[in-house]
Amino acid sequence: MTTAAPTPKANMGDPVPRLDARLKVTGEALYPSDFPVAHPAFAALATSSIAKGHIVKIDLAAAKKVPGVLDILTYENTGELKPVPYEGGGGGASTSMQRPGPAIDHDGQIVALVIAETFEAAQEASYKINVIYSAETPTASFPPPGSTASKVSKPPREMPHKGDVDAALSSADVTIDVEYGTPTQHHNPIELFTTTCEWSDGHLTIHEPSQFVYGLKNSLAYAFDMHPDHVHVVSPYVGGAFGSKSQCTPRSALVALAAKRLNRPVKLVARRDQGFTIATYRAETRHHIRLGARRDGKLVAYSHHGFEVSSQPDNYSVAGVEDSAHLYAYGTVATDVTIVHADRNTPGFMRSPPMVPYIYALECAMDEMAVKLGMNPIEFRRVNDTNIDPVTGRLFSSRSLMKCYDQAAEAFGWKLRDPQPKSMRKGDWLVGYGCATAVYPTHIGVATARVRLLASGDVIVQTASHELGTGAYTIIGQSAAERLGVPLSKVRVYLGDSNLPPAIVAGGSSTTASVCSVVLKACDAIRDKLIHAAINSSAGPLNGHQPTDLTFANGKIQSTDGNQEEIRDVFGHLGVGAIEEYAEFIPNGLKPDAVAKLYAGKAQLVGGSKGEKLMYAMGAEFVEVHVHAMTREIRVPRIVGAFAAGRIMNTRTARSQLMGGMIWGIGSALHEATEIDPKRARYVNDNLADYLVPINADVDAVQVILVSEEDKDVNPAGAKGLGELGNVGTAAAIANAIYHATGTRLRQLPIRIENLLTA
Repeated sequence: MTTAAPTPKANMGDPVPRLDARLKVTGEALYPSDFPVAHPAFAALATSSIAKGHIVKIDLAAAKKVPGVLDILTYENTGELKPVPYEGGGGGASTSMQRPGPAIDHDGQIVALVIAETFEAAQEASYKINVIYSAETPTASFPPPGSTASKVSKPPREMPHKGDVDAALSSADVTIDVEYGTPTQHHNPIELFTTTCEWSDGHLTIHEPSQFVYGLKNSLAYAFDMHPDHVHVVSPYVGGAFGSKSQCTPRSALVALAAKRLNRPVKLVARRDQGFTIATYRAETRHHIRLGARRDGKLVAYSHHGFEVSSQPDNYSVAGVEDSAHLYAYGTVATDVTIVHADRNTPGFMRSPPMVPYIYALECAMDEMAVKLGMNPIEFRRVNDTNIDPVTGRLFSSRSLMKCYDQAAEAFGWKLRDPQPKSMRKGDWLVGYGCATAVYPTHIGVATARVRLLASGDVIVQTASHELGTGAYTIIGQSAAERLGVPLSKVRVYLGDSNLPPAIVAGGSSTTASVCSVVLKACDAIRDKLIHAAINSSAGPLNGHQPTDLTFANGKIQSTDGNQEEIRDVFGHLGVGAIEEYAEFIPNGLKPDAVAKLYAGKAQLVGGSKGEKLMYAMGAEFVEVHVHAMTREIRVPRIVGAFAAGRIMNTRTARSQLMGGMIWGIGSALHEATEIDPKRARYVNDNLADYLVPINADVDAVQVILVSEEDKDVNPAGAKGLGELGNVGTAAAIANAIYHATGTRLRQLPIRIENLLTA
């Protein structure tokens, strides 16, 4: 094994290479915009240049004169489209051109779609559309201190509470009262936001990168008032998403309508800057945290009030206190969330949506409390570690947090840390060590799958799950191969097509747990038929054996006494050439109609803090930072993370996901922020030149430790999910390390040179 393919420990799968690796590196993997269609027309978007107001007039004369222009859609000629209702993941009213009237809710809102014979003509015409606005003064973000200009609301759910926090704080030996902030951040997937539509005999086929093809299918059917069976969504590969491609967007229906009107395929590839306003993003947040503790470090109170920016018409929020309130033995708990409505497009899911901002604030506060107590930050967390939910008293299904801390601390060399700030140095560089907890709820949803085993030993797995680059093809194939006892090379996996049985949205780190569980269920049904045939065949060597004595391996059914039979021979007993099973998996906590809702495009997830036991994947992250004593340049020479997430299906893909998450966390801490013009509520750095992300020079040594953990309560696959776990604790660990290096506590992300120079 190698660093990239860690040797499996207990309850871990083999680090087999990705099934789709060759296709991707050779360019044979077809992403949605790669699919060929006959004689396509090309579309381009025109978007608003104001953030609040309404359209007075749209002058299309100059645009229509551009040679090759075929049609232009605006709110004035698209009334046949029904507005798709707002869903909690973002999208909805604030990004729909079909809102009643010519209202403008945010900068970059779609105001027109131009269709032309060529991409260039469509783009040129989109620039020549003259829109006359009646503009109003927008609200860009949180209001200034003391202002009440912004509309506020509350999430439609109750936040965790227990006991009298104010009384506990007043009697605590040590308290802290601090505020933190995180910026707006935008998805910038390498694959742009694209849509290709074509009609045939009243049926719509749409090629669009999607994290939930059944959701997109049903949303488009709703928009066109047609039967969902007449919509076919194809998205076998997605070139980056992490929330930005989880829902129907206004462009989808517009391109479909254009193709219908022209009776011709239409292809749209939105510009990079347009992706900042026609899709969702991570909301800007603020946090007010109060902690109280005894002198021995035992927490007695946790108060956390979060504030999140949303759009004017929609009530999107992540409310991460729903999870942070269960992390430690706090004693008493009081949490609250306020949604501040600004003239912005609606936020949405972005990798670890609730955890990244809320755990950042909590883990920085935990470090501040440890400093005030004079305790080692690891030991402070150990004192407050708990296997019992501090709010409800329920148990965790499994909890390996301190095991992660111990393994990561040993690998990092935490024992060499001098706890005094500004005490460690390498030449001109101040050295700081920091740590923080990573945590993510174990989500699981309803899923269906079809598995076919042929007498030759070949296996076909079909489910409308999604490959976002996370390795879904591989781990789903591994699940089937291991359960049916065939080589992975004999397994073919088909994903990302709404003609396949539906699966849960590829979000919330739910794919592995949900889809692998249903695939295993289908495989078990196949195994049962083969075992029944093998033990009841008078001609076979396994006749009369007990089913519990049989296992599947190397294309054979084997018994504990050494007898075995080739699978193909067992098929001969049955007189068939293949066995196919369709399976449905409904996790505990969902109603029997969950499958019907899934077919209707309604995704439901359970787990985390909901259920008889709390279910969470956890980890510990350690960071070394160097801060130049004069210039305040910040470097991160190394980062170590240890993670426990139940069964690890493939150590290669798991390491890749966790490493990528930690690198993203470096960007979140030091680079990444969407800059907003406070007067015009417009995004300023809507490109990859000015929107800062880590590059090779920012990332030196990244070590991922996979911690063995077995959890039989979470789901049949035993997997907790880890795609979103890796970037949860990184920003806090870096902020804590910067304090250790400099003695300066900065609480607003990102932390940049100018912040340290002016602190």
